[in-house]
Amino acid sequence: MKLSFLFIALVSFTIGELAADDRGKLIFEDSFERSESQEITDEPGNGWGTNSKSRAKGHKQVDLRNGAMYISTHDEADHAASVTHPAEFKNGTVRVRFMLEDERDKLGLNFADLQCKEVHAGHLFVTQISVKEVLLQDLKTGNMRLDIREARQAKKPLTAEQSSALEGKSKKVPNSLQIGKWYEVEVTVNGNQLSVSIDGKSVGSLSSTGIGHPTKSMLRLAVPRNAVVDDVRIWRNDL
Repeated sequence: MKLSFLFIALVSFTIGELAADDRGKLIFEDSFERSESQEITDEPGNGWGTNSKSRAKGHKQVDLRNGAMYISTHDEADHAASVTHPAEFKNGTVRVRFMLEDERDKLGLNFADLQCKEVHAGHLFVTQISVKEVLLQDLKTGNMRLDIREARQAKKPLTAEQSSALEGKSKKVPNSLQIGKWYEVEVTVNGNQLSVSIDGKSVGSLSSTGIGHPTKSMLRLAVPRNAVVDDVRIWRNDL
């Protein structure tokens, strides 16, 4: 009986290791099991950066507590809170444990390349999660393409080409989440395809040319209101 149990345990462990290996090489992980030295300004540590100084007058928007990272956009901020970490890959997977504590909360996993000058702020594509749906968007060849964004900022009508370029760049998938419950989202990039699953269940996918941008160099956790994140892992699978 003991040998049988040991065999099953070893098989289960091996299957779990193979699944992890299938994602590629683990290039970053963070479980936020640390403390801050003060409570006045952001101090996320472990290579994370924030936009609080430039967009929220320096007010604290990131708080480490209970082994998790609590992100909140400050009332005086002129932009959603953005918590960033370098993550360079062509194809890969990002897995994040998260919780939304209010029906208005959202969490965006925004992928960027700051060296890409044909889009605003290097935006490539995003997966945004709310309690009712998941939004997938190609930003590089869609909303953040410089000429399209500039026209919208100036409130000018889009040209026929610009309107046509936006077709198929965004997809909303209904998906219900419970407030105050932890979930695990996994976002996978493979060529031009972006795939999303929550708690191991496929939610949706989007195929678009901007997703295939050769270098994703930064992960931005974009939070327009509040969100809690934990256990961030990033794999590169460029073979």
